[in-house]
Amino acid sequence: MKFTLGVALSPLDQLTGLARTAEECGFASIALPDSLFYSEHVSASYPYTPDGRRFWDADTPWADPMVAAAAMGAVTSRIRFYTQVLKLDPRNPVLLARQVGSVANLTGNRFGLGVGLGWSPEESHWCGTPFKDRGARADEAIEVLRLILGGGMVSYHGKHFAFEKLQMSPAPTEPVPIYVGGHTEPALRRAARVGDGWSSAMMRFEDLRTTIDRLTELRASYGRAGTPFEIQAVCIDRFGLDGYREQAAIGVTDAIVVPWLAQGAGFDADLQTKQAALHRFAEAVIEPLRLRP
Repeated sequence: MKFTLGVALSPLDQLTGLARTAEECGFASIALPDSLFYSEHVSASYPYTPDGRRFWDADTPWADPMVAAAAMGAVTSRIRFYTQVLKLDPRNPVLLARQVGSVANLTGNRFGLGVGLGWSPEESHWCGTPFKDRGARADEAIEVLRLILGGGMVSYHGKHFAFEKLQMSPAPTEPVPIYVGGHTEPALRRAARVGDGWSSAMMRFEDLRTTIDRLTELRASYGRAGTPFEIQAVCIDRFGLDGYREQAAIGVTDAIVVPWLAQGAGFDADLQTKQAALHRFAEAVIEPLRLRP
C-alpha cells in the first residue's frame, strides 16, 4: 500500500515545506484539492457531508492545483502529485491539456490527473459551461485529453468539443494517468471504463468495500480486469497499522491521509506541527508496513 498526503485547506505558504517533508518521510504522492471560487450562495448541496453544507468558507485558502504541483515539484525529486479531484466541467479540455502537459514535463512525469464532474452549478455556469450535460462532456473531455497528451498532430470532432489538426509540444514522455472520482453509479462506470484508477471522497470502511467490489465487477464487464488500476481512498474509520492492513485487504492501493488531523492539530496548524506529524506517521505506519506489509 502507498500513502498520499492530503494538503487540502492548508495555508499556501506551507505547501513546498510539506512536499519536502512528505518526500523525506516516504509518502508516495500528494493529493491536490480543487476549488475555483467560493460563491456566497449555491444552488446545490455539497454531496460529501451529511447535511449538504460546505466545510470551508470564503476565506479558506486554495491554490490552483496545477500551479501547486509545479511549485512543489520544483523542490522535490521523487514524490508524485495528483489532483483529487479537479473539476472537469468548468474547464475547456484543450486548455487543460496544455496545463497538464506542462506540469507533467516540468515535474519529470510525476503528475496524475484526478477528475470529477463538479457539484456546483455556479462553477460551471460562471465559467461559461452548462451544468446539465456534464457527464457526457466529461466523457469527451477525457478523450480529448488523452488524444492531445499522446502527442503528434491530432483532431477531434465530438458533440461537445471539436477542433481541427493541432499539436502541443513537448508531449509528456510517459502517459499521464487519469483517475476518476465520484461515488455515483455513472461515476463508477466511467472510472471502470476509461480510468487508470478511482478516487474516493470521505467514506466509511464498509461503504468503501462495497464500492471497490462494484468497481471490480464493472471493470470485468468492460474487459479491463487485468489492467493496472489504482484505488485511492479516504477512509474515515480505519486507522493505524491494522486499519491500513484492512484497507489493503479490500483492495485499497493508495491511502490518502492527513496525519496532523488524526494527531489533534487543525488544518491551520503551523508548518512545524504538521511536519512533526508527518514524521510520527512515517515512524508508526509507513516504515512498519514497508518492513512487514
